[in-house]
Amino acid sequence: MSLRRVAFCYPPIPSEKGVPLLSQNRQFQWFSHPTAIYPVVPASAATLLKSRGYEVGWLDGIVRNLTPDAYWTELIAWQPDVIFLETKTPVVHFHLAWAAELKQRLPHCQLVMAGDHVTALPDEILKSGHVDAVLKGGDYDFALLSWLEGREYPVDLASLPQIDRSLTRWKDYAYRNGNFAKTPGAYIMSARDCWHGKCTFCSWTTLYPTYRVRPVAAVLDEIGALIELGAKEIMDDAGSLPIGQWLKDFCAGMIARGYHRKVRIDCNMRFGALTAEDYRMMRRAGFRLVLFGVESANQATLDRLNKRLTLEQIRDGAKAASAAGLDVHITLMFGYPWENAADAARTVALGREFLRTGAAATLQATWLVPYPGTPLFKSLDAAGELLTYDWSRYDMRSPVMHSPLTEDEIRACVSATYRGFLHPMALLRQLLRALKHPAYLLRGAAALAGHLRDFVQHSSKR
Repeated sequence: MSLRRVAFCYPPIPSEKGVPLLSQNRQFQWFSHPTAIYPVVPASAATLLKSRGYEVGWLDGIVRNLTPDAYWTELIAWQPDVIFLETKTPVVHFHLAWAAELKQRLPHCQLVMAGDHVTALPDEILKSGHVDAVLKGGDYDFALLSWLEGREYPVDLASLPQIDRSLTRWKDYAYRNGNFAKTPGAYIMSARDCWHGKCTFCSWTTLYPTYRVRPVAAVLDEIGALIELGAKEIMDDAGSLPIGQWLKDFCAGMIARGYHRKVRIDCNMRFGALTAEDYRMMRRAGFRLVLFGVESANQATLDRLNKRLTLEQIRDGAKAASAAGLDVHITLMFGYPWENAADAARTVALGREFLRTGAAATLQATWLVPYPGTPLFKSLDAAGELLTYDWSRYDMRSPVMHSPLTEDEIRACVSATYRGFLHPMALLRQLLRALKHPAYLLRGAAALAGHLRDFVQHSSKR
């Protein structure tokens, strides 16, 4: 049987919890305020297959807000030979049920499943009897091509064709994203995935245990192509942007090509890696937003998470990046099994301090989730600290591990952190930003309201 028609599928997942943020996401969440993130590596896989002569379909029913019936109609009409399906822990049971229905509706179609949960627990997926193959690891492009052609293709990021943005409907993801000050926005990845790669809670360390970097020229060419398509802002979603000479060459290239006047660049970064001059260089090259994982204001927790950071590095780095004219975004987490109320209060206070002083322009506060395959999951599992193996509950809506704090106390911490946006100094800074980007402020306000709904809801919404 010749498998030449390949569909990349994100079937709709109806839920009273909201819209699932599944693609290109290291931590799954349900969002009351819909957010769209372009799935870079699946898009690369679709492009690679098309370049090899395969017929490729891109069917994202989540971002297009399709009903299940409408989605099935479109999928059946397309008649794929193979379906690629990316899943995550909180929705894996839904996807396995969907797989069973797929075999009823398209019995000759082969189903290939991938993702961090699949990588951690491949036997769980295969024993369902409805999945034909699993792809372990995060290099979906090379892994899927290898499976289709029955031979091993080495992972060489420099050999990949430039992503076909038309094929993968990039405009569907270009507007509903709170990170973008200007739209349409686009996502790229200069590397897979994080040069630190040791945070014990991060599910993508299981997908990308080895850090690989794309050539500077290839990334600049991709940015140039996106500018031609009309992109106004680009999020480089490598887990940590490459640093050192790569970053210097990239910034020099942005300026030499004039891209720094045409587009804004956002990225993920780690504290303690760059100097104040590095941040100023990035600002001159067109960078606008830099996202940092703080996670906790307690050094003992940072050490247990293997962040290899000090609180002094966090404070100094945030001040330096902000002083360079960059918008700093930080992430915080609550619900650690070893943190008490006083520990959590310190993290709340740190987040509010950063908003008040301008060390951070925005932040995200979430619930710690130990995903299967991560060192955090393994250690908690061995210690008997997990409350459930019902994967649908690993969605930041309720506790899945023991904690000194009650569920309501954890929710209160998240809510109190977000209320830091209401401090007069934080409001003034947001107002000044609004004078430059009024649409961005409106999107940010809607996203903030959505976050508060997402985390303040009680467990009756599970």
